[in-house]
Amino acid sequence: MTSIIKLTCLSGVIDESPPCYVLQIDEFKILLDCGWDEKFDIDFIKDLKRHINSIDAVLLSHSDPMHLGALPYAIGKLGLNCPVYATLPVYKMGQMFMYDLYQAHRNVSEFDLFTLDDVDNAFDRIVQLKYNQTIDMKGKGLGIRIVPLPAGHTLGGTVWRISAPGEEDIVYAPDFNHKKERHLNGCEVERLLRPSLMLVGAMNANHVQQRRRLRDEKLMTTILSGLRGGGCVLVCTDTAGRVLELAHMLDQLWRNRDSGLTAYSLLLLSNVTYNVLEFAKSQLWRNRDSGLTAYSLLLLSNVTYNVLEFAKSQLWRNRDSGLTTYLLLLLSNVTYNVLEFAKSQIEWMSNKMTRAFEGARSNPFALRHVQLCHSAAEVHRTPGPKVVLASFPDLECGFARDLFLQWAPHAVNSIVLTARTSPGTLARDLIERGGDRTIELTVKKRVRLEGAELDQFLLQQKTDLNNTVKEDPAGISSDSDSDDSLEMMVVTGRHDIPVRSDHRTASRFKSNKRHHAMYPCHDERTRYDDYGEIIKPEDYRLAEIIDTEGDVKDVSPAAPQKMETEEELPEIPRKCISYTTQVHIQARIQYIELEGRCDGESLLRIVSQVKPRALVALRAGPDALKVLRQHCEAEGIEKVYTPSRGETIDATTESHIYQVRLSDALVSGLEWRSAGDISLAWLSAVVAPPRHSRERHHDQQDEPLDLIPSLEPAPNSEHAASFINSLKLSNLRQVLAKHNIRAEFNNGELSCCNGTIAIRRLDNGRVALEGVLSDEYYKVRELLYDQFAIV
Repeated sequence: MTSIIKLTCLSGVIDESPPCYVLQIDEFKILLDCGWDEKFDIDFIKDLKRHINSIDAVLLSHSDPMHLGALPYAIGKLGLNCPVYATLPVYKMGQMFMYDLYQAHRNVSEFDLFTLDDVDNAFDRIVQLKYNQTIDMKGKGLGIRIVPLPAGHTLGGTVWRISAPGEEDIVYAPDFNHKKERHLNGCEVERLLRPSLMLVGAMNANHVQQRRRLRDEKLMTTILSGLRGGGCVLVCTDTAGRVLELAHMLDQLWRNRDSGLTAYSLLLLSNVTYNVLEFAKSQLWRNRDSGLTAYSLLLLSNVTYNVLEFAKSQLWRNRDSGLTTYLLLLLSNVTYNVLEFAKSQIEWMSNKMTRAFEGARSNPFALRHVQLCHSAAEVHRTPGPKVVLASFPDLECGFARDLFLQWAPHAVNSIVLTARTSPGTLARDLIERGGDRTIELTVKKRVRLEGAELDQFLLQQKTDLNNTVKEDPAGISSDSDSDDSLEMMVVTGRHDIPVRSDHRTASRFKSNKRHHAMYPCHDERTRYDDYGEIIKPEDYRLAEIIDTEGDVKDVSPAAPQKMETEEELPEIPRKCISYTTQVHIQARIQYIELEGRCDGESLLRIVSQVKPRALVALRAGPDALKVLRQHCEAEGIEKVYTPSRGETIDATTESHIYQVRLSDALVSGLEWRSAGDISLAWLSAVVAPPRHSRERHHDQQDEPLDLIPSLEPAPNSEHAASFINSLKLSNLRQVLAKHNIRAEFNNGELSCCNGTIAIRRLDNGRVALEGVLSDEYYKVRELLYDQFAIV
């Protein structure tokens, strides 16, 4: 029996908006990705809210905000409550992406769409899977199976294969790459053959991509010319996705000592830099012969520390690269974590990475010469020309935008864009229109309060404190509730010094009341959880060990620790400001595609090889849709869907199949009969139109109307009895023998009771019973009827 398959496109069709789709298989609804664009378009959330209560599962394909950016908002604010499925790297790196995104916006504005707690709660819902692991859905999804397959593009990227009841397969592949890269294997196209329905990202259907060698040469030339000209090079990349491939590629560049890059610095700037680099542990800067030790690589991102630890690429390891004289700096907000995560995910990477780790036991993402940075100030303190890898690639927020505002007016600098971001972003505008012009940009900052604003803030703080003391006078406690308690509080600066009053009550007995200390000491309490004292791993982390050849052993560097004095300092009051400025772009703008997606020619070949029965084109413009449709017609693929935003398409394989609901009055009147392992009932009903006029709760105005018709009991439900079963006379003979009724076959019919009763099969397949009316006749008829389900 086939399944009813429908697809509702909330976003990610006709244009390059983030992918988000609701796939309905019978009554089970699956949310395919939950992306959000750089502008945080609230109209997308309105469309998602209408379906949020009916979603039964969520499948995430990649770790970047384009595929899961709205997940914290959906779970924390909209109340999405269902299992979320993703691979382990998507879970880990997705957290780093969202931490960096939140911190980047929080640094310059009062960002309140979601909090870090919402991010943690959302990712705690994720069920972590491995490639080729089969998961069976339960409840309404009984019979549906999901299998994650490698997609390339990003670490842990997934192509989902969904098996519906009726032997129908659905392949969801929004972004994939069939080619092997430096740190990733390609997509396994042979696992996608002959699906019933294929949902494919067709954004590159008409895109012609440069060869990898030409792109690498272009990047090297841009870096060399920028550094030798005395300027800085800003490479705009993401937090914990494509930055890994970029870092690994730069490692190969810095290996050549003839490259002349050994006198410069390479920095990675991000909010999570350490985590990303620890997660990836590449080979950058590890070999003395690479020539990279004299340069600084700067990766500017809100998660830079995590990203570079995740990436630990091969840069700076070869002495011949000429990069050993430069310093590699990684600037990020969560850099440490990303690098830690990357170390442990070698099995998710390419076969070359795995063999290198298994053979030499050297982690390919253990960076030594990369300097991790967590603020733009650290970048500016690094002297000389430098290369900085900074997030985000769209230049809408983060460290990349901050450095762009500072470096773009100078002709000696270079800006390298690595991805085609959404239309309307600053990076997309630079790709399409280039530089050497003046543009108007909105600058957002968080600055300290000064002058009258600071005085007003402190006055408000003091007023709030006084109100708190008045509301809770028991805050100053004593050991006695009598009137003899004559202590009073003297407020001096930051401390409340309790002193005794000069008025004392005369008494011949010595008072045993305990007095307060003149200068109170606040003891720091030990933090503990339900299992005891909380252990800090950094207190037991070993220092970095370097062998005689200069290689770093497999010992993780310590995470940046916050000094105790910093915790005691009061928070400096700040405010968010926004203003518009004119920026004259004199720096050289260079677009080098490093997205890691299939090009147009390869995409069309893969569609021809997979040969789906029906295809849905996602995230494709009009030109790309035209090219894809013409190719599908030539290959004999008749059903090609190009839905618009908000449209629901019916992709059911079989025709003339309709979905109806059984009313309670109809179900309660059914009489069930057992037939082997199943139960049957006769149903006589009429189709009733959907109830549009039913009353709805006031907070459910955005819920979609029930457009499914229902079945109501028919007025005249009388019908002739139907016998359901395929009876064999040999089996009936055994049943009669158990009841001491002897039966024999005679000319193809079953004769019993001394020939007075005969049972034979007619030409139309029915069974006829003939004989003399007697007690034996009714006994045989009863046993015969027991072999059927009579409805």
